[in-house]
Amino acid sequence: MANIQLLSVENVISRKKKTAQQKLSFFVRVENVGFNKEVDIVWAGEDGAWQTLAARFHSKQGESRELWFVEFKQTQTAKKPLPGTIQFGLRYRVNSEEFWDNNNGWNYTSEADSGVKLAGNNPVMAVGFADRLTDAQKSIPVTVAAEQSLAVEKVIIHWTTDNWLHTFKTPCFFKKDHWQKTAGSAAANPNPFGIQIWTGRVKFGDAFRVQYCIACEGKGQTLWDNNGGHNYVISRKPLAVMILNLHCYQEDNQDYKLSQIARAINDKEADIVCFQEVAEHWNNGAGDWDSNSAKIINDRLSRPYHLYTDWSHLGFDKYREGVAILSRFKLAGQESRYVSDSHDAYSIHSRKVVMTQMQLPYLGLINVFSAHLSWIEDGFKEQFNRLSEWAESRRSDEIKATLLCGDFNIAAGSEGYRLVVDAHQYEDQFLAANSPGLFDKIFKVNDLHWQDYLADDYRIDFIFMHKDSELKVTSGDILFTDGDYGRVSDHCGYLMTFEPE
Repeated sequence: MANIQLLSVENVISRKKKTAQQKLSFFVRVENVGFNKEVDIVWAGEDGAWQTLAARFHSKQGESRELWFVEFKQTQTAKKPLPGTIQFGLRYRVNSEEFWDNNNGWNYTSEADSGVKLAGNNPVMAVGFADRLTDAQKSIPVTVAAEQSLAVEKVIIHWTTDNWLHTFKTPCFFKKDHWQKTAGSAAANPNPFGIQIWTGRVKFGDAFRVQYCIACEGKGQTLWDNNGGHNYVISRKPLAVMILNLHCYQEDNQDYKLSQIARAINDKEADIVCFQEVAEHWNNGAGDWDSNSAKIINDRLSRPYHLYTDWSHLGFDKYREGVAILSRFKLAGQESRYVSDSHDAYSIHSRKVVMTQMQLPYLGLINVFSAHLSWIEDGFKEQFNRLSEWAESRRSDEIKATLLCGDFNIAAGSEGYRLVVDAHQYEDQFLAANSPGLFDKIFKVNDLHWQDYLADDYRIDFIFMHKDSELKVTSGDILFTDGDYGRVSDHCGYLMTFEPE
C-alpha cells in the first residue's frame, strides 16, 4: 500500500429554511511510519482558490495503519458561495518526509452534491463511522456504501460485545433520499454516481465496546467489509490513569508548574491521578489545607475531582509531605496506612500509602493505591510486602482490578524490581504497553537474562496491576518533558490507559 491513500469522499448539499449548506468529508488511510504526523486535504472549489484542511486521527487499523478523518461545512451567503464541485489531493508529512495521493498527478474530483464516492479497491465500505461511544450511548448508526454494479440485495451487520464469544446480526435498509423522491421510483439509486447507501442501527446496551463487520449479498455472492481485516471497533473512553511525584514544593516557578499539571489533566482527560510528595505548610504539625499542592491542582481543573490525601512525615523541614488520589469518579472505602516500620512524623523513613475504591461505569469496582516507598536499603522490601498484603486483603470477587501506583524508588531491573517480579502478583503496565515482548519475557516466562534487557531503563515510578485484574493496558506515555508541558518536577509523569479484557 502507498503511505497515504484515499478511502472515501462525501460531498452533500442540504437546504433548510432557504439556506444552503455544503458538507465535505474525507476518510484517509496512512501507514504508521512515525509518531508526529500531519495529514491534510489540499483542495479547491469552483472559485479555484486552494485551501488546506487538517485531518485528525480517527482510529487504528491493525498495528501498522491508521485512519484519519476530516469534515468541513460551509453555509452559503451573499458574499460566500458554496464550493460546489471540488478537486483535491492528500498530503502526509512525517519524519521530515512528504507523501502525496493526488490521483497520480491528476487530482481527485468530487462533484457538487454527489454524495459518497469510494476510492481505491473498496467496492463495499462502512462510511462516516464514529471512533468513540459517549457515556450514555446504547446504540450506533452504521452506514454502508456499495457500488451499484454489485446489485446488492441484502446487507447484514455482524457484531459482538465480547470479542465474538456471542455474535448478533442486524439488517440494514436501502436508504431512500431526495434523489429517489425526485425520480419517483422506489428502485431508483439514492446516489446518482453509482453508489448504493444502506443504513442500520446496532443496539448494544451498556457494553463497553462493539466490534462489527458487514456482509453484502448480491448476484449470488457475499462481499465483506471488515475494516481491512481488523473489524470495526468502537468503544467508550478508556480509563486514563496518571502518576506524578510533585517534588514537595522544591520547584522554581512552582505556581506555574502546578497550573501546567492541571492543564495536562484536563487535556489528557485523566480519570484518576496519583500524586506523591504532596506538600502543605507544616504549621507546627497542624498543616495548612489551602497550601496543599494536590488541592491547588484540583481547584484549577475545569471541573474539580474527588480528592483523598494524607501525609507521612516532615519534608524539607517545612512541609507535611504525603500522597494523594484524585478521581473523576466517587470515592468509597478510603483508607491510609503506614507501610513502614517507622511511624515517626519527623522521620523521612515513615511512609504512608492511601487507597480508595471507585465504581467505574462499564468497568466495575477497582482498588487504587497511591504509594511513595523507600529505597531498597531503607526498607522497600518490608514496605512493599506490607502494601501487597494490604492490597490482597481488599481484593474480592467484585473487585475488577487492583492498581499500585506511584514512586517506588526502585529502578526497573533492580533488586527491588526483582522482588516484585518474583512475587508473581503485580506486573509493570508501562512495560506491557510499550514493550510487550520484553514484558512477556519478564512476567510470563521469567527469562533468566531479563535484568540485562532493562539495563538502560531508569524508571522508578510505576503502575503495578494485579495479574488477575480484568483490565488490560492499551497505552503508556511519558508526560512533563521538554516536548509537551515542560518539566514540572524532578520526576517525569506517566499516563496509561486501560480497557476491559
